[in-house]
Amino acid sequence: MKKRDSNKDNVILFPGLEKRLLEKGLDYMKQQKYRDAIQYLEQALDHDPENSDIYVGLILAHYETGNLKQAKDIAAEMLKSGLGDYIQVIEMYLMILVQLNEYSEMVTTIEALLEEREIPADKHEHFIKMLEFGRKMIDGIERNEIAEIDDEQPEEQALDLFGSDDLNQQVMALASLANVNIRPFIKIIKEFTRSEEGHPFLKTMLVNILREQGYAEELAVNKFGWEESFFPAQLPDVKEYIEDSGVLQLLSREIENEDPVLFEQVQSLVERYFFLIYPYKNPVGNSPAWAAASHFIANEYYGFDDPLETFADLYSSPHEETAQVLDFIRKLEEISYPII
Repeated sequence: MKKRDSNKDNVILFPGLEKRLLEKGLDYMKQQKYRDAIQYLEQALDHDPENSDIYVGLILAHYETGNLKQAKDIAAEMLKSGLGDYIQVIEMYLMILVQLNEYSEMVTTIEALLEEREIPADKHEHFIKMLEFGRKMIDGIERNEIAEIDDEQPEEQALDLFGSDDLNQQVMALASLANVNIRPFIKIIKEFTRSEEGHPFLKTMLVNILREQGYAEELAVNKFGWEESFFPAQLPDVKEYIEDSGVLQLLSREIENEDPVLFEQVQSLVERYFFLIYPYKNPVGNSPAWAAASHFIANEYYGFDDPLETFADLYSSPHEETAQVLDFIRKLEEISYPII
């Protein structure tokens, strides 16, 4: 397999080149070809290093490819340099911190914003909810300390899982449930998780919240055409679930020492895929097939065309099974992650 070359520079200067590079990058974004978008946007940034639109495009592209640390670094640079709409950038930065589980930094950032009165009035409640969520994740509040909800409040009105197409708003609404007793919402939650509708990211969030709150009753979960019942209290947390798959261990053995940057990238992809699948255990293919297909995807992102069979042989995975996993990963790649 070929090595990645991070030093190549094929840009020739022409008048208005940075504008054309930006337009090309944004066009690839619309096509969900995020790796191509990153290539053009990075070139555009070389020629127009203060263009906030380029920075935002890069944040979104890196986020969508699972490269959260790079997305975080770019957002942090925007904040440091004062580029772009400050509140918009802060919101992106905070959502990235949530995905990275960096709750301490999230809480510190929001507390500083509140102290400096930097938050607009119409965003105040939103930031307060994020702050409470971050503190809860840090402190690990016991279930008997969870605030009670008014049981007489109509469930459908309090938690409308079917009535919004805004994934980011739904994510924040569900995040706030980590601070409350979720049981008054069980009826609507069960309807949502067993429905063919609904984003798999949201269903993972709901299952994990129920697990954290010790919900021991049966819960039907419908994802990707599969339907199975689980007992949330008996499930592992998402991080343990991903570790138990064995995929990261296989990838680490083949990649980490030779190319730690590539390993970090592939690890982010695997964590993203399995978050969407949770709590199902490798319903498509075995661990070697997942390792081979994920390695192939990362290699492909960097512009190389090594055949899938090369990776299947590397991980001792049957070719046909590896191809099936790759087809499924392609479907997962089409699913956007939430970001504000």
